[in-house]
Amino acid sequence: MTTSKVLLTTSRILTLKTDSPFEQKQRERSLPECMLRWRQKQLWVRCSEQGQRRYLPSLESEPWFVDCLKRSSVRLVCLDPKLGESGLKFWADGCEQANKKVFLRIPSNPELPGNRSSVSWWLKRTIDWLAAGLLLLVLSPVMLGIILLMRIYSPGPIFFQQWRVGERGKLFRIIKFRTMMVDAEKLHHQVMGNQKGLHKRKDDPRVTPLGRWMRKYSLDELPQLINVLRGEMSLVGPRPWALYDAVRISPEGQKRLNALPGITGAWQVKARSNLLDLEAINRSDLEYLSTWSVGRDLQLLLLTIPKVLSGFGAY
Repeated sequence: MTTSKVLLTTSRILTLKTDSPFEQKQRERSLPECMLRWRQKQLWVRCSEQGQRRYLPSLESEPWFVDCLKRSSVRLVCLDPKLGESGLKFWADGCEQANKKVFLRIPSNPELPGNRSSVSWWLKRTIDWLAAGLLLLVLSPVMLGIILLMRIYSPGPIFFQQWRVGERGKLFRIIKFRTMMVDAEKLHHQVMGNQKGLHKRKDDPRVTPLGRWMRKYSLDELPQLINVLRGEMSLVGPRPWALYDAVRISPEGQKRLNALPGITGAWQVKARSNLLDLEAINRSDLEYLSTWSVGRDLQLLLLTIPKVLSGFGAY
């Protein structure tokens, strides 16, 4: 008899066999053992410590897992970064289906721009929403043309969605035009290997010819304007970290994950793919946040235009 990998910090413990498809899927995804704690309609999920032996084999199938979340009074799920990429994605997918908000547990950062100047931050967000709506309207013929080209030269899903870390650690799905072959995510770690820096490669074999052209001129990022309208991103801000990058950032660097991410920003304008060191990118983003102003954002937006037209550092 085996037990599941979910640890519950309550007095009621159940024991069941775990030969179900759900448990098999857990093992395949190498999910770590975790502890669950309820607090004021919030569910905190963190890795269990060695030597703890109380387990809750409460789920026999993924639909049951999602159904449990739907029926629970939990409104928010907070995840420990130590769960790793697979663990975070597993819980995020389940929370999405159950319509629960999901956050990454990160150190707080009182030095965020919105905390320093609420009026200027309100102005920034107003500009974001107005500009994103206008740009979507103006660029809609370009986006329709890209969709047509994808139908002809790259059959498959039009959009690519991926979990990213947003403001104050909230996880959201970023929206881009798909630039890779179908199911390219399954080959991600095989292609990237043990690459220590940002997971980007100039010779990535998964990128399609049409996708390479879209990436050169940042056309694949146009759908992120929808993320801006949803309030998940800004036009200007730090890079939105993917889960496989976010879990490799130092605990001190994780403070940067509190910031509202942007489509463009200091890293994209100054270095882009020419700088892939995670900590160096973090330092650049923290410098941007410490000197933030509406005027600085407008400057970065203007500097982005020639960078995009020239294909600077894009792949």
